[in-house]
Amino acid sequence: MPISPSQGSTGGGSSVTFTGTNLGGATEVHFGSNPAVITANTGTSVSAVAPAGAGVVAATVTTLGGTSPPLPFYYVPPPVVLDLTPSSGGIAGGTTITITGQYLAAVTDVTVDGTTVTPTVVSDSVLTAVTPAHSPGPVAVVATTQGGTAAPAEFEFVSAPTVTGFSPVTGLPAGGTLVSITGTNLSTTTGVTFGGTSATFAVLSGTQIAAIAPTHALGAVSIVVTTTGGVATAPGTFLYLL
Repeated sequence: MPISPSQGSTGGGSSVTFTGTNLGGATEVHFGSNPAVITANTGTSVSAVAPAGAGVVAATVTTLGGTSPPLPFYYVPPPVVLDLTPSSGGIAGGTTITITGQYLAAVTDVTVDGTTVTPTVVSDSVLTAVTPAHSPGPVAVVATTQGGTAAPAEFEFVSAPTVTGFSPVTGLPAGGTLVSITGTNLSTTTGVTFGGTSATFAVLSGTQIAAIAPTHALGAVSIVVTTTGGVATAPGTFLYLL
């Protein structure tokens, strides 16, 4: 006699169906020592709402003819999400997010603002998923198992950056020039390069970054800004000269 599903939340409330023969007139369903409420009954099936419990318990059905052999029912604690990285990504989607927490091995469903994405379970404490396309703004990411639903984590979809200008436009090959970079959607900047060389930077606002030009050979180079929303190249070039 199968039982489906064979897992449920430690808090109870899971609808469980037993199938078999001679089940008509069921009088009791037990999960371990705890009784369950019968919700439907025919000669070949019994449906009941699992009570609260923990661990693995024996599930049984009792009719006037006797009690069925016990079947294992597994109580699963609800998942817990402790962190989500990165916390933002581009509106085109395609960002791989890593969710860390507890009881994640049994996750069957992850939604991003209600859109279902396929999770990849790495371990009981780590899983990954890829974001879909979405309009700009914060959304809830929710992980669900048969044990329940985790409290939502926040992910923000951000538009691609633009760089409209920078000042000054020249600096010494030894580096050290403080350069102000202006544009839009710069608040999630993760990197700034001068001619491919990484620069130290600070995000001042969504429209301004302060960067220190790194050491570089003489000549003109491009300034490139990378954010979680995409990549933007500044107009014109920065000139290293003596």
